[in-house]
Amino acid sequence: MELTNLTVIKLVEKAVTNEVYTNIPVALVNDHVVRMSIMTEPYFWHFHPDSDESFLVLEGSICIDLEDRTIELFASQMFTIPKNVKHRTRPNGGRSVNLTFEKGDMATVKIKDLP
Repeated sequence: MELTNLTVIKLVEKAVTNEVYTNIPVALVNDHVVRMSIMTEPYFWHFHPDSDESFLVLEGSICIDLEDRTIELFASQMFTIPKNVKHRTRPNGGRSVNLTFEKGDMATVKIKDLP
């Protein structure tokens, strides 16, 4: 997908999918990317060694599991995970749609499932 400046982005149209997990880049901002995530099942445990990651829920709600607690976010709520913090996201219910804001060249390190 080519991202261009000076373009109106219709997020509702991009959120139409039957995939279990979709992560679509929707905008570039300096050295960061804005992605739209649509999920119906949990994402794997991971961390980012070189970038924070912010989540903004658009539809439904998500749970962000951390090693010691779970953060529940609803539509219009935002939460930032600092770099190196182990986490996973999962829909709270049947489906969630959220935006993530992160460095464009961010590394994702998959880890063994945590209890």
